[in-house]
Amino acid sequence: MATNENLPPNVIRQLAKELKNLDESPPEGIKVIVNDDDFTTIFADIEGPAGTPYENGVFRMKLLLSRDFPQSPPKGFFLTKIFHPNIATAGEICVNTLKKDWNPSLGLRHVLLVVRCLLIEPFPESALNEQAGKLLLENYNEYARHARLYTGIHALKPKNKTKSGTISESTTALNVDQSNNAVSKNMPLAPAALSTSTANKAFGTNLQDQNAAPSDPALGSAVPKKDGPLAAKVPVEKKKIDARKKSLKRL
Repeated sequence: MATNENLPPNVIRQLAKELKNLDESPPEGIKVIVNDDDFTTIFADIEGPAGTPYENGVFRMKLLLSRDFPQSPPKGFFLTKIFHPNIATAGEICVNTLKKDWNPSLGLRHVLLVVRCLLIEPFPESALNEQAGKLLLENYNEYARHARLYTGIHALKPKNKTKSGTISESTTALNVDQSNNAVSKNMPLAPAALSTSTANKAFGTNLQDQNAAPSDPALGSAVPKKDGPLAAKVPVEKKKIDARKKSLKRL
């Protein structure tokens, strides 16, 4: 297993410094994944550039550093399947920067940017994927269709399907139900909801006599008249007085 022990100390120091810089200030559309225990294998996620068949895709690649790095260039591979003239079906990357144009002074940032630029401007003349290179030269629309198909199947960025709307709606409905229940529990029943028998038991038989207005046409014949129980008490009392007077006269 490759570890940092396979690299000279001065190279490890240089790589640590460069990787820290990439982490703090990443290149546009590139995210480097660092393993502090092994600098010989460096992973990076590259976003498909806008306006290309790779748009909305995320492609993972890796760089393999040999023991004599930086004297020899790293080897680059795409781990995510991609339809591209300069990337073999097995993932190997063909770019001059990693071959004849390599310079020990070139850093990892430069290498990653060159690889991303390949997605913008392929070089079909030095194709590793012959089918992709031929389509790009002869029928760009068909090449782009193939590339988009691969991107959609293998590299499409996952969409964050937030359910905030659904949650907020259900929460609102729940709050409404709870508030309605609370209102129904705390609010006294309206007088209209009371039955006549219940009202009579709770408030006495004179409740309707006191509250109902005789002139209210809606009440009709149900409105008690003044000759009810209260009016009947007057003749009874009068009869009692008359009886007492007769008894006194007899005496």
